[in-house]
Amino acid sequence: MKQKLDREVIAMRAAKELKDGDYVNLGIGIPNLCALYLPEGVLFETENGALGYGPLVMQDEIEKADQHYVDAGGRYWTLVPGTALFDIVTSFAMIRSGRLITVLGGLQVSEKGDLANWNTGGGALGGTIGGGMDLAVGAKRVIVTLEHATKSGKPKIVKECTYPLTATRCVDTVITDLAVIDVTEAGLVLREVAPGWTAKEVQELTEPKLIIAKDLKEIDLV
Repeated sequence: MKQKLDREVIAMRAAKELKDGDYVNLGIGIPNLCALYLPEGVLFETENGALGYGPLVMQDEIEKADQHYVDAGGRYWTLVPGTALFDIVTSFAMIRSGRLITVLGGLQVSEKGDLANWNTGGGALGGTIGGGMDLAVGAKRVIVTLEHATKSGKPKIVKECTYPLTATRCVDTVITDLAVIDVTEAGLVLREVAPGWTAKEVQELTEPKLIIAKDLKEIDLV
């Protein structure tokens, strides 16, 4: 079986979509790992009320963590000069302002850019939507990270989402363990493929028809 990108490499590739001066909110799961690879000058925002905070506290440094400084994903971070702290109402005004970039996890993404990322239809035990809907509709750009297919091989990039939606037509870019795909008015554009994979092989694991970019290339892992 061909090798797919692991979760950390997906996060690494997602982080390359960001640049100096961007304000970014990272969702739980793969998106949270982006914090380890963000370019200099990218500022974090967390929905529980902080902006411009420092690096995350790693597991092997957990004794250094201040219990007051934790993001919405439950990870501790460090206070640095310029960090702003505020109430959650102010935070959600920022989230809905169209000024942030958000990196979210996903269960399904449709060919139109609809996102389902909070519940598989199994009721309350499937999770709660939280601030996901605000992040999805309020950001100036939405990047979704996920595995390309389920463990049984069923596509997660689908014609129509079958799980409860987080938001409609909100996704701009999808980054998976096999590909980088842009959501456009014309359809889904396959921009990059994982090393050793072909566009045809990615298409076989994708329900909608992909548009192959003229400059299609392998995902750069450097």
